Amino acid sequence: MTTDQPSEYEYYTLRPPREATKKEASDPIQELNQLGAEGWELVSTIEYTGGGTKFLVLKRPRGESTDSQ
Repeated sequence: MTTDQPSEYEYYTLRPPREATKKEASDPIQELNQLGAEGWELVSTIEYTGGGTKFLVLKRPRGESTDSQ
């Protein structure tokens, strides 16, 4: 059986920018659109207990453009 899914991925984390109060994240749509154009796909988020910093986790097949890193 042959699969079209690549067997290796690379990962990238994005920390959404904070608003002036530093308590609310601003919408990272521009960064996400740019990363999407480079082949990155959002797969998960990481949140720390009690609030704190969130990270967006993206992946793409290994070997695609590395413009973001």
